[in-house]
Amino acid sequence: MRIITTAFYLLLISHETVTEEQVQYVIGEKGENATLQCNQPSVNASALVYQWKKYGAVVTFQKSSVPSNRLSILNNGTLKISGLEYIDGGQYECESQTTGGGSWQTSSKVQLQVADGPTNVGMDIKPATALKNGTLYVKKGSDVLFNCSSKSQPAQNLTWLFENSASNGAVDKGFGNESYLNFSIRNIQLSDQGIYRCTAQNTLSMRTEKKNQELLVYYAPERHPECSWEPGNGPSDFVFICTWHGGYPVPTLEWHEVLKPSVIAKGPTVNSTSQETERLEVHVNRFILEDREEVKCVGSHVTGVQNSCSFTLRIPYPLGDPMVTALEGTNLTLSCNEINSLPPAKTVWKRNNTVINSTSKYITTENNLTYTLTIVNVTKDDEGIFTCYSENPLGARELDVYLTVKTTAGNGGVVVGIFVSVLIIMIGIVVGVTVYSKRDRICIGLGFTSLSDDRGDIISLVDSDEEEIFHDAVPRLPQLTNGHATTLVEIHRRPSNEDAADSSEYTDQTGEQ
Repeated sequence: MRIITTAFYLLLISHETVTEEQVQYVIGEKGENATLQCNQPSVNASALVYQWKKYGAVVTFQKSSVPSNRLSILNNGTLKISGLEYIDGGQYECESQTTGGGSWQTSSKVQLQVADGPTNVGMDIKPATALKNGTLYVKKGSDVLFNCSSKSQPAQNLTWLFENSASNGAVDKGFGNESYLNFSIRNIQLSDQGIYRCTAQNTLSMRTEKKNQELLVYYAPERHPECSWEPGNGPSDFVFICTWHGGYPVPTLEWHEVLKPSVIAKGPTVNSTSQETERLEVHVNRFILEDREEVKCVGSHVTGVQNSCSFTLRIPYPLGDPMVTALEGTNLTLSCNEINSLPPAKTVWKRNNTVINSTSKYITTENNLTYTLTIVNVTKDDEGIFTCYSENPLGARELDVYLTVKTTAGNGGVVVGIFVSVLIIMIGIVVGVTVYSKRDRICIGLGFTSLSDDRGDIISLVDSDEEEIFHDAVPRLPQLTNGHATTLVEIHRRPSNEDAADSSEYTDQTGEQ
């Protein structure tokens, strides 16, 4: 529709000659100059006199003695109006007559329209914060209201357009013919970042005014900053590294000593491409830091979010066995642990202040902060002090390990002692097993059975003086070579309570014997 209207007005403006019944339309801008063409008759134009009327009243005459300051008639009858005002709009008529007199002839009719604007095109985006370069930014996730306003006479058309790197061309966000046009975006995201353009167009003059505004969507990183370190150029130097990724734009980072008001460094770092990154590096040495001192990296984002990370510095403290004994000709492994230092220390093995490197004789390894030194085929020459040396930028600490080497000859007594000990243990085991397996015989032999039965054996000894009395009753043993006689010993059991009835009979028989 706008295209058709524009073509129609251009056609009216370009039409120069009309008949008396036709009206020529002219559109002028307020404050500008306008010219109204007068169609000349067939006679010589220099022989004519012109005057212009507005709504039937003469507004200017070519031969007038008091010409208007704003209205003037050129030699060909064209009316020139300077500094158009709204009151200049209306229908004009051009009349001419010969210089000798005669009646006035209407040459043309012109309809003058005065357009104003659009002017004072304004754009308002809330809530938004302006940067030094005029760019606005809003926080991600906020609700944003867009307003465009303009002044125009007569009516105007307002249009909101949006462009970003992802869109192909402009995206229409709104259209209206009022003096202002609003639209809003709820929960604004990064995809809504770009150029917003408000276009105001006068419906009469088709004059167009535009105003562009770049809008950025800012957001802070969701995670906390990360603190780390790297070794520096020398043993007393190292690099503190602070990174805080995931925000736009990049945050401001600062390294602090917690117990001191001073700031070690402030960033972010500018890399070789002159682009700011989410990383701040600072080179420090042991002369400005102390053991057990806490350092902190504080990250601040333009959206008001602040986070930090920190760590406590610790000097190395290697741990291990300070005295080790080895047998000559064997392999020995010395070890020390260094888990205390922060930043991590560099740990090596030394002997006589010389670093020990891996060879066929000495093998050094590292595994989970445990540092080992393996000595292959230990000899008396290896006896002495080995040093586990740990150093970080805060300082250095040492662990001295004294190695004692024993020869094979010196250990003969130890070997014999071990053999005797094993032999005694084996004999004890054999005796124990034997006793245990023959426990029933041993108990009977010792009389444990008679004790349990409350019985006993009676040993009767026959005195040698009574040998003649019992000579016939007691048999004698054979004569020994030494000429002494041996008395026969009888062993009989003591009667129990159950044998009480036979006890007297036994006694009588014995007496008879």
